[in-house]
Amino acid sequence: MKLPATPITDDHIHIDPQNGRGVEAAKDFRRSGGTHIFLVAKPSWSLGVEPSSGEDYREVFEATLRVADLVRETGLVVYPVLGVHPAEMSQLAARMSLEEAAAVMMGGLDLAARYVEEGRAVALKSGRPHYEVVPEVLAASNAVLFHSLELGAACGCAVQLHAESGPCADVVGMAERAGIPVERVVKHFATPDTPLMPSFIARHEDIPTLARSGRRFTMESDYMDENTRPGAVIGPKSVPRFTRRYLEEGLITEEDAWRIHAETPSSTYGVDIALP
Repeated sequence: MKLPATPITDDHIHIDPQNGRGVEAAKDFRRSGGTHIFLVAKPSWSLGVEPSSGEDYREVFEATLRVADLVRETGLVVYPVLGVHPAEMSQLAARMSLEEAAAVMMGGLDLAARYVEEGRAVALKSGRPHYEVVPEVLAASNAVLFHSLELGAACGCAVQLHAESGPCADVVGMAERAGIPVERVVKHFATPDTPLMPSFIARHEDIPTLARSGRRFTMESDYMDENTRPGAVIGPKSVPRFTRRYLEEGLITEEDAWRIHAETPSSTYGVDIALP
């Protein structure tokens, strides 16, 4: 069974020619039936950048946009997502105070928001550590997360959150205070109990049930494209392959596939996802 006449969108993927397979991974996605990707900037340390100010993230963002241009040459539609990985708090705090680290990260997000305003990116990336941290680090990280939500509200764009596993229900109140619609706050690597907009890893066992119930969500691979961790988190072919499997087994309908891969990401990110 072929994939349906619908776009196939990976909501969170990295392509890294410096440390991974680069464009070859994107070609795998396309050959498997993929059409659209949300290309997420990698952490600064992946590119050997040690930020001391928000402006230092420009090197990371420009590298991401260069990769986006390379991937577009394969025929894929690419939407860049720029921001600051929440684990950078731990990296930065090793050489500066928490207050300084938070200021650097907020400055990086300010820069990312300017790229969105210029039309060079479609969304922001932020969050808080997904691992246990002391209360002071969590407080500083939540301040950065809230700043990203304020920027998203000001730019009228979505914000992808990398955070702990689970609902992250407190972020709903943060979004309300920041003035950003909660349906534009995307929980990357989501669990079904989140009240945010979920982006599920393509192999998540609840996707068929949630799709049949009409739940709005997207699918992702979180492919890291690192030669030291080949195939992590799951490979670039995963979103189209799992979608095909769900369809072949009658677990989702073509209407479900359209909602997952076109309708929901279009409304969430304010883009027009259609067959190229």
